Amino acid sequence: MADQNHLNWNSRNVTRGWQRGITAFFWGLGFKEEDFNKAQVGIGTPLLDGNICNVHAHELAKLLAQGCAEAGMVGFPFGVSPASDNITQGNIGGAASLCSRNLMANGAEMICTAHSYDAIIGLHHCDKNGPAFAMALARTNFPGLIVNGGSIMPGCHKGQSTSILDVYDAAAKEAQGTMSWDESEQIIRTACPGPGGCGIAASFNTWGITLEALGLSLPDTSSMPAIEAGKREECLRVGQAVRNLLEKNIRPRDIITKQSLTNAMTAIAAIGGSTNGVIHLLAVAREAGVDFTLRDVQAICRKVPVLCSFAPRGRGTMVDLHRLGGTTMLLKHIFDAGLLDGSCMTVTGRTLAENLANAKAVPFPNDLIAPHDKPFKDYADIQVCFGNLAPHGMVFKVSSLKEPRFSGRAICFENSKGVFEAAAQGRIKPGHIVIIRGSGPVALGMPEMHVASAALAVPELYGKVALITDGRVSGVSAGAVGVHCTPEAVLGGPIAKVQDDDEIEFDLLKGTIAVKADLEARKAEPVEVSHPFGYLADFAATVSQAHEGCVPKWTLSRSSR
Repeated sequence: MADQNHLNWNSRNVTRGWQRGITAFFWGLGFKEEDFNKAQVGIGTPLLDGNICNVHAHELAKLLAQGCAEAGMVGFPFGVSPASDNITQGNIGGAASLCSRNLMANGAEMICTAHSYDAIIGLHHCDKNGPAFAMALARTNFPGLIVNGGSIMPGCHKGQSTSILDVYDAAAKEAQGTMSWDESEQIIRTACPGPGGCGIAASFNTWGITLEALGLSLPDTSSMPAIEAGKREECLRVGQAVRNLLEKNIRPRDIITKQSLTNAMTAIAAIGGSTNGVIHLLAVAREAGVDFTLRDVQAICRKVPVLCSFAPRGRGTMVDLHRLGGTTMLLKHIFDAGLLDGSCMTVTGRTLAENLANAKAVPFPNDLIAPHDKPFKDYADIQVCFGNLAPHGMVFKVSSLKEPRFSGRAICFENSKGVFEAAAQGRIKPGHIVIIRGSGPVALGMPEMHVASAALAVPELYGKVALITDGRVSGVSAGAVGVHCTPEAVLGGPIAKVQDDDEIEFDLLKGTIAVKADLEARKAEPVEVSHPFGYLADFAATVSQAHEGCVPKWTLSRSSR
């Protein structure tokens, strides 16, 4: 174990380095002589007061800094560039979503390496925040962890709990004439009552639970609601946990292994989580140099049953999980099913099994978590398929399908607005497979197609149509969706060659998808890509494809371990 002086393994190059002049700034910050020997912790803070997910980020960051001070360190909050996945949904701003993940990862790496911080704390408030900081931790290998900003409380409509899922469902129903404008407006105005990330098993909470299963977050940080006093108390305790990591010299790449990534994907599958969790997990694996691929994801999802009924699969929220017993209780339930490797190290300095040892048992009966012998489904809602439409793979989420096979006729679109309008006009029929292409990472930053999936989730189409895209969908999305199709259309991927009325079939458990046409004989029309914003152009110039996690291409040159 290192002594006090070695906790500042990196920052002492600045505070006690050869360039004395720079210390003037530390004196100006109010440093005392003893502070120059303390470890410095960068606290990555996704500042965006215009987003309820992030509106309390600065408050929590200051509490984390206070906790660092109480642990004998110095914490420095710094800002990164988040974008609201919800506010930008369906508009050109939606292209910023995945780009923001990579920008935040770069920003955290830049600040923490440039300023020679000794450890990193990242705050997970909205979908891409946590994945970004996980990438930064894996890339820098600086000791650190990720703190969850907490979920929003449910809204209420006619005595029933509501969530962001009900917002999009209400908008789609109103557009198609099955709900009045007044009622849809009532739901929209009341479903999101205050601070916190979307409360269902969408991308935010999928990744929160995933981080605990992966070992990069402290127990139960993901299930503590944003407005609870316990969230503030938790932030004050984090500094001591980071000091423990520094004392024991536990680094992210000691935690991110093939086994822990398998645990993380197992958790995503068992909770019925978001497909975005897959792309982020692949990204973290690439950043850490671990050989973990879509083939590994495919094998996991075939054998892991669905043990949770969070929305959008059911009605459950993270607040329900908190009241039931929290994330540690849930992971213990998955562990007791023999699905998790308990030997993996975590940011507590203990193994996953040790973290879970004293967790309470799931109280049965309940509506959220199923017993081991009566899962909601015997295999995961997420499955991976390969075939002539997706040579490098695509990820499906199909909670609406009763059978793991589907066959239908293609109807092609270039954006989600076109799907929304076609559904409202009744042009999309049962048996259609809706194709949206030209939305991949190089083409358009890989925005989410939730407006389209919501339009297909109405009763007359739900479970009777499928959606396939080289873009992404929100974790709020329900129905049968196939996303992350690679290669993407603008790179000449087969999805660019699909035509209206082509017959397409997929078999989830066989892992196959096929277009019954000679795609190789068809010529894809060349597409000239022109990006409306500089950040999109930069992202497109450096990004890898979805099966590689959409990490910067240079990351792929790292050797696997």
